[in-house]
Amino acid sequence: MRTVTIKKAAAFLTALLSVGATVGCTSSGDSDSTVSQVETVVVEDTDEIEAIPEGAESTLLWMGTYDLNPGEGEDKSVEMTLFNNKGGTMEFSQVIDSEKFDKLASAIMSKNNVPDIFKYEWLAFPCQVVKDMYQPVDSIVDFDSDLWADTKDAADQFVLNDEHYVAPISFTVGTLFMYDYDIISSEGLDDPYELYLNGEWDWDAWLDMMDTFCSNATGEDIRYGINGWFQTQIIQQTGKTMITYDQETNTFASNLTDPDIERAENMLYDIGKKGYVNTEWTGNANNALKNGDCLFYCMGTWAMTGNNGPSEGDDWRVVPVPSDPNTDEKYMTSDMLAYMWVKGSEKSEAVKCWYECCRIAVTDEEYIENAKQKFLNANPNWTEDMYQVYIDASSSEYTQVFDYGYGISSTLSDDNANEDGNCITRKLYEFTNKTDDDGHQYTWSELRETYSATVDSELKSINEAVASYISE
Repeated sequence: MRTVTIKKAAAFLTALLSVGATVGCTSSGDSDSTVSQVETVVVEDTDEIEAIPEGAESTLLWMGTYDLNPGEGEDKSVEMTLFNNKGGTMEFSQVIDSEKFDKLASAIMSKNNVPDIFKYEWLAFPCQVVKDMYQPVDSIVDFDSDLWADTKDAADQFVLNDEHYVAPISFTVGTLFMYDYDIISSEGLDDPYELYLNGEWDWDAWLDMMDTFCSNATGEDIRYGINGWFQTQIIQQTGKTMITYDQETNTFASNLTDPDIERAENMLYDIGKKGYVNTEWTGNANNALKNGDCLFYCMGTWAMTGNNGPSEGDDWRVVPVPSDPNTDEKYMTSDMLAYMWVKGSEKSEAVKCWYECCRIAVTDEEYIENAKQKFLNANPNWTEDMYQVYIDASSSEYTQVFDYGYGISSTLSDDNANEDGNCITRKLYEFTNKTDDDGHQYTWSELRETYSATVDSELKSINEAVASYISE
């Protein structure tokens, strides 16, 4: 029997996802040549979870944009191997991204080929829950057990009428800051990594470094302090979000007047006005940092691994998003993996088994170590220190932050629902730091005034829908 270690729930899956991103997002087709073979870990059976009972339905229907079963020449995942060992099999109902929610709703309404599981995405809670697309998981998940206890705080954020609708499998830090240490050193700046280790990597340190770097530009040179996607993560370091949720009353409310959000938004406005932000889409860390005119690049690891990241001879490093100096809490803007239990599915034993197989796959020490070696082999210019930052920032030592604004409605949540391609929640987080098509950069008071009525209207609608859902 394997010993299951829960402490760092994200480690194994995070690493595998990033290795996949390395192959999928590189700028050339020779990425495989940098990946040496890692000995495959034999997936031993475990008595930590029970097999699907004899006589119970054991085949799950998964609706998604990718197959959970291995393709030709691909290794079977740990979770799928365990699931098969426990008597389970997985069928695949393929959908394209732009049609997946419509296909799911159609299957549920027609009661024809209803999938059992569907990937968690922002609109799942509360929007799609109150549309009767998913069912609670409390009957198959014990959040007080050793296997699930590490996820309970996050799961408790997705409770409606005292029932949990999301069983988190793992968490991955949304973005990291990457930088060239040679630039840091030549400018006489403190190393952000050392500041991070000492608990001193916060907004104040970050702002001071950008001030110095940008002020040291000479002649006609233009320098930037930051490029990439960081605004949402910076604001959420306050621990605050645009929309709040009161579980006692099952109501959602606007938080746009929160003073901590205003403080963060004003800071983002200031660095935008100072010209510290390169607002161009550079695509990856290599493009953003290679010329030496930008101090930090912030994005998910997909944009800083493989050919997107450091090359041989580079001394590049990573740190988490700098923390709010006004709080000692450690917050993470989280990418969460979870599988929603679709309304109409009656295969509770098989869904329970799949969930448990997925959890063990991301918490077993041997699988975690194997994933680490795969990652470092695929990214030979990442150091073990860099990898550890990435794993630590994805761990349960951080409080996961989710903004319900992304789950209220298409207007607030779906970029495609707005003419300029930005959903309202995204605008609230990012537009004090950018200029619109007319060259205007919003102050927070302007931005709040522009969109508060829309937010209030959408919240009124969702609260009415929640009340109706509960009453039924």
